[in-house]
Amino acid sequence: MSTTKITPTASVLSSTIKTLGFPSYTILPNNFKQRYGCFQRRLCIMAKSSALNPLEVCAKASVTIPNKLGDCPFCQRVLLTMEEKHLPYDLKLVDFGNKPEWFLKINPEGKVPVVKLDEKWVADSDVITQSLEEKYPDPPLITPAEKASIGSKILSTFIGFLKSKDSTDGTEQALLNELSSINDHIKENGPFINGKEISAADLSLGPKLYHMEIALGHYKNWSVPDSLPYVKSYMLVTKIGLPLSVFSRDSFVKTRALKEDVVAGWRPKVMG
Repeated sequence: MSTTKITPTASVLSSTIKTLGFPSYTILPNNFKQRYGCFQRRLCIMAKSSALNPLEVCAKASVTIPNKLGDCPFCQRVLLTMEEKHLPYDLKLVDFGNKPEWFLKINPEGKVPVVKLDEKWVADSDVITQSLEEKYPDPPLITPAEKASIGSKILSTFIGFLKSKDSTDGTEQALLNELSSINDHIKENGPFINGKEISAADLSLGPKLYHMEIALGHYKNWSVPDSLPYVKSYMLVTKIGLPLSVFSRDSFVKTRALKEDVVAGWRPKVMG
């Protein structure tokens, strides 16, 4: 097991704030407000976070580099939720090749993510994220019911196409149909699923699209077609942290798996 605690070395508040990934504010860039929002609001958020005890989170460890986060999209969903809500947390990385006894005691099924909430270990990303929303409602990440199902079939259609060895079995078209539905929704309602602000649906969909992009690119030399420009924009990676791109948000960059781990993680599905 590896436990990760990151403490900003020169925060404007205090070097004792322990969290995974708060940016340092020693030097403020010229475009600070554009990149990070209102400075005073950030101070308020960080002050609130510093008063919270870090949440304990168990997630899959990397199989390629020691002490790095592994390739579980459901773990990333939970970590994204914590990052977007500015919640401090201690990340406990679990070696899935040799799951430790302490982990199997708290979760006999041996699955991740698992989070300790109110002295109880909670499993399942759906349950965890809902619990986090109820316990820490600010900032709100609720997606309206009528939009919550957008992209809900992306994982199953992506896996179907990834495993397929028959180019005429319709699995690629099923994936394209689901991506087209997402594209049309973002075109009319974007840039995010719920409009201008990111919400829970994006934090669930983003990691799955990330895995889709890497796995299909590696194993099938496939990528999202140019005929779906809104999906491509939604997945755009930029160095300046374009706020309208899920993949370029600071929270996503901090919690994404290494590409090598994603490729290794999906290999059994392809080879099996």
